[in-house]
Amino acid sequence: MDHDRLILLLRRLALEAGTRILEVYNGPDFEVRAKGDASPVTEADEAADALISAGLRAAYPDVPLITEEQAASHALSAATFLIVDPLDGTKEFIQRRGDFTVNIAYVENGVPLRGVVYAPAQGRLFYTRADGTSVEELADGTLRPLRVATPDNAALMVVASKSHRDQATDDYIGRYAVKDSKSAGSSLKFCLVASGEADLYPRLGRTMEWDTAAGDAVLRGAGGLCVRFDDHTPLAYGKPGWDNPHFIACAPGVTLK
Repeated sequence: MDHDRLILLLRRLALEAGTRILEVYNGPDFEVRAKGDASPVTEADEAADALISAGLRAAYPDVPLITEEQAASHALSAATFLIVDPLDGTKEFIQRRGDFTVNIAYVENGVPLRGVVYAPAQGRLFYTRADGTSVEELADGTLRPLRVATPDNAALMVVASKSHRDQATDDYIGRYAVKDSKSAGSSLKFCLVASGEADLYPRLGRTMEWDTAAGDAVLRGAGGLCVRFDDHTPLAYGKPGWDNPHFIACAPGVTLK
């Protein structure tokens, strides 16, 4: 895989998808439908998915493509693949809360090596470079290197889900000495850890690999970790059914409970 070519493509597709999403987001009321699993979907999800999928299939016709919005792809099995959530945080999008993202990742042998996370309503663009390091591209085109913070285990910064936070998550966070806690939607939580804005992101609810692969790649490229909740081994990809166990994303210096 030519990572220079790959990253240029992922970045371009994410930006183009974000533009299409904002057209719907900033327009008149849009239709919200329920998918088979009762989760919501809008025309923005579908338009972004069509755009990204066409671009990826044209460039990499022989690489399996897994995408949330194409149920047929969920039956595939692969260890090396491209994986897409064209609009992560649809609930945030519907409520016009702004922290939804476009997520595209390349997974090789079960490891999310490269990825892009774009939050179009916030104008924040995070991605791994060809060399595997992660950056945030600022509005003027400047690339800001991302690096996890050196955490103080006596005063941790924690980020948790905005739409899926529950008592189990609060109980787990309560095991730590927390300086401050914030909520964020979608895969932005990975990026907040990657940028040093948070030290710890626990997720005790259900997620799918397309929800996490791009953010996980950005976090790894910033020196961070994403591990299983049960045994603290690295979260692996290409699992049957594409669903994740509970996990913890963090800076390496956090003493996990």
